[in-house]
Amino acid sequence: MADNAVSVFASFHPREGRAGDLRSLLAWMVERTRVEPGCERYDLYEERDAGGVLHLFERYRSQQALEAHRATEHYIEYRRQVADLLQEPIGVVVLDPIDVGG
Repeated sequence: MADNAVSVFASFHPREGRAGDLRSLLAWMVERTRVEPGCERYDLYEERDAGGVLHLFERYRSQQALEAHRATEHYIEYRRQVADLLQEPIGVVVLDPIDVGG
């Protein structure tokens, strides 16, 4: 059976003086997204020595699960707030697995 999971890697570069606000908003998203039925991973990382640059690694069971995530109230609220906290647009990369361990 084929793996229909969808992985997303998103990068966030905070605006000067907004790194703490960005971290708080993304931590709020982690708490809410991890309990979604189609979410397999939603992990937040800080890039070492990069001035508060944050990265999210997300994995959903299917494209439909990702779409359901993007329709949640918390995702809509996050999108409403996040742009004001960023120095540049979110860098989003959707990944297809080649060799992924369990």
